[in-house]
Amino acid sequence: MNMETIRYDNRIVRAFSFVTVLWGVVGMLVGLIIALQIFIPAANLGLPWTTFGRLRPLHTNAVIFAFVGNGIFAGVYYSLQRLCKARMFSDALSWIHFWGWQLIIVAAAVTLPLGFTTSKEYAELEWPIDIAITLVWVVFAINLFGTIARRRERHMYVAIWFYISTVVTVAVLHIVNSFELPLSWLKSYSIYAGVQDALVQWWYGHNAVAFFLTTPYLGLMYYFIPKASGRPVFSYRLSIIHFWALIFIYIWAGPHHLLYSALPDWAQSLGMVFSLMLIAPSWGGMLNGLLTLRGAWDKVRQDPVLKFMVVAVTAYGMATLEGPTLSIKSVNALSHFTDWTIAHVHTGALGWNGFLTFGMLYWLFPNMYNTRLWSVKLATWHFWIGLLGMMFYVVPIYWTGVTQGLMWKQFTPDGFLQYPNFLETLLQLIPMYVLRAIGGSLYLVGALLMAYNLYRTAKQGAFAADVEARVAPMPPLVKAHDEHPYRHRWLERKPFWFTVLALIAILIGGIVEAVPTFLIRTNVPTIAAVRPYTPLELHGRDIYIREGCVSCHSQLVRPFRSETERYGEYSKAGEFVYDHPFLWGSKRTGPDLHRVGRKYPNAWHARHMQDPRSTSENSVMPPYPWLLKDKLDTRTTAAKIKLMRRLGVPYPPGYENRAMADLKQQAREISDDLKQNGVPVEPDREIIALIAYLQRLGVDVRTDLAAGGAP
Repeated sequence: MNMETIRYDNRIVRAFSFVTVLWGVVGMLVGLIIALQIFIPAANLGLPWTTFGRLRPLHTNAVIFAFVGNGIFAGVYYSLQRLCKARMFSDALSWIHFWGWQLIIVAAAVTLPLGFTTSKEYAELEWPIDIAITLVWVVFAINLFGTIARRRERHMYVAIWFYISTVVTVAVLHIVNSFELPLSWLKSYSIYAGVQDALVQWWYGHNAVAFFLTTPYLGLMYYFIPKASGRPVFSYRLSIIHFWALIFIYIWAGPHHLLYSALPDWAQSLGMVFSLMLIAPSWGGMLNGLLTLRGAWDKVRQDPVLKFMVVAVTAYGMATLEGPTLSIKSVNALSHFTDWTIAHVHTGALGWNGFLTFGMLYWLFPNMYNTRLWSVKLATWHFWIGLLGMMFYVVPIYWTGVTQGLMWKQFTPDGFLQYPNFLETLLQLIPMYVLRAIGGSLYLVGALLMAYNLYRTAKQGAFAADVEARVAPMPPLVKAHDEHPYRHRWLERKPFWFTVLALIAILIGGIVEAVPTFLIRTNVPTIAAVRPYTPLELHGRDIYIREGCVSCHSQLVRPFRSETERYGEYSKAGEFVYDHPFLWGSKRTGPDLHRVGRKYPNAWHARHMQDPRSTSENSVMPPYPWLLKDKLDTRTTAAKIKLMRRLGVPYPPGYENRAMADLKQQAREISDDLKQNGVPVEPDREIIALIAYLQRLGVDVRTDLAAGGAP
């Protein structure tokens, strides 16, 4: 047989590995800072770009797309070449992908602290960066599919299945969720409104977890655990069931983030049912990973690489059991908007993604540098410190989540709320937040130990930039039943049809959930009393988004007595028809604001933003004094009105020509009221617009109910 000589490209793997470590440390450091800000308001530093609201999306984007994203690319570029027995399709595309992705990360690191954000969870980046993400992803896809096309191994190994599903699904999710109309180079508005926007966002948000944080890592699991352990995958048949069941079912589960919301009940129930079904394929994958190590447990005890991987797969199993549990309506009634969700997410992020990345890097560096790991002992120390840090993080936060849920719902024997003041609950949680910060510090220390260990490993070895391998040409095509008893083998040698079927599998759920919501008008009912925002309120809403208020405050009152007693009438779908984007939120560090309009006088809001502790003793909210000093930029007022009309908001024709007059009149009224109450603020300041927006929230429906309208 004629053998061919090929050279695997390790340079691109090394580059992605280096930045994985770099961005991992940066993302974890920002996470530690915002963990401190929760109980030390001074840690916000009193600067506009260092507040919790602005740093929180920076942390999530840095960890998800910089740390985990680069880790995915390092693992894919290394494993794909070996599985296909072919060099990457194009070295130029590899480097365009690398530098393009790093520039996107830098753009995010600059724009998010400056307040340029869409506010949509895991999709906060503005439209020019979204376009850049699309282009770079296309480059990655061409490189991946080009490599598969030139492979010398006819059958695609299971890891490649997961890589393919990741590429096609992330593309669909990103494009659909990023439909927006730009106002300027760094400001846009979602084309979806209210309930529709919420459905699309959490269809994207949940499946970003599924197809960016899960499926590519399952591919890495199927490659690196057998490599590190020297054992074959436990069950080929189980891997087939795991893959197809997972990608088909996962895409339906997004609505479980919106239980007891204004989303139609049928969509909520559908999300819950499919979430529960997810347990089977998820645990099938976990067991396939763990049972691959059967007979290798002595090696696990000695090898830190396998230690990390065992904990990673176990954390995946725990997170994928807990996620469906949290989607059960009765459980979600307690857990939603609490820290329980934060603990759940970090079980996956710290355990599954973090530990599998650490194990992969500890395996990659000695192999790329033709040497042994510099210090097995230091890697073992990293394992135990990281594991301890993870426990110190998630266990206290689970405690705070349950505590929050129970205290918010507690009534006295006389039928009154036991803890009507929101701060009463928050102050009980401070010790747990301190423990979380300690856990985050330990986890970060472990990552720094890894960085040093990998650096010393690289220094003592000799980097193999191009690894020569002798491989056989592609074997001749034979009938599937002659080659293997599983008919799935036929599909494994047809990458085009495999990709088409994977695409169909993930599109079915999205189409079934989205089409009725978008095409059947009665699924998004309107309320006659709900009016469009005034020009000043529109500007105030943008300030609310810019400052990241949605990170701590929800705008969704659920239909529970505990919430209606505390906040007021429950929220209805028709109230959000002019909200581009929706601002329901996913966490209550502070109270819900959907009914805050006219609850407090204008002067209270101004004092609260200038110094929260002047109105709410022991508040952990950071001050926003610049809002009382900075002038409101009204140059885009007319353009905003025009754009909103294009989005379906019923501003009358030509209203943009008199919008500034209305804005100034409303601003003067608020400014005069503030001056009369001892808070002199000029009418052209940002705080005036924010107050206008806050005072509007929930007012329309209260007015309608007072007039006898149907709830």
